[in-house]
Amino acid sequence: MNKQAHTASDPRAGRGPGRPAGRRAGDPTTRDRILEAARLHFAKGSYTATTIRTIAATAEVNPALVIHYFGSKRGLFAATLRLPLHLRDQVSALVRSDPGDMGEREVRLFLGTWQDPVTRAPLMAMVRSVFSDQDAADVLGQFLSTHMLGPIMAASDRDQPELRVSLVASHLSGLAIGRHLLGVAPLARADVDHLVACTAPVVQHYLTGDLPAVRHR
Repeated sequence: MNKQAHTASDPRAGRGPGRPAGRRAGDPTTRDRILEAARLHFAKGSYTATTIRTIAATAEVNPALVIHYFGSKRGLFAATLRLPLHLRDQVSALVRSDPGDMGEREVRLFLGTWQDPVTRAPLMAMVRSVFSDQDAADVLGQFLSTHMLGPIMAASDRDQPELRVSLVASHLSGLAIGRHLLGVAPLARADVDHLVACTAPVVQHYLTGDLPAVRHR
């Protein structure tokens, strides 16, 4: 392979003088640096305003490396929302818990993701962006249905599981938007335990209660 062909295939090629290349592709610390930079910028701005180039500059890598690892900005954003191991373990524990208090556990876990600095930053950016960007809205729905609620409903034998997931997702999304984006005073000031007590019975009904029968048109 000649030098010109090698340069064209190298994702670090084409950078300007002094532009950092980052570590070799496959080095996990490079991927971690990109994720950390993405969380920082998504939290400071919005999904729409944040660019691959800006994230790459903060991570000190070529923008092509961001695409190499994550495929697109949407893929990178989704990666920032993946639950840390301890939260994934808690979701798994919910599946095995008593269905009678699943609503309380689910609401507490959801609110807890906003207290965790690792997940709070990208969630905040997602909520800011959800009204103006369809990609962010889709990622929000995917995060709630796939990571937070999907495993629970998959283990349930209740009817209309997709509708139940959608109802819980819409309820929790509204709670997060009112509390963290709009800053509605009572919600923003409310103690987590009080919010759980107020919200859990509704979520519990969505998860395990009787829903009206589907009307066929």
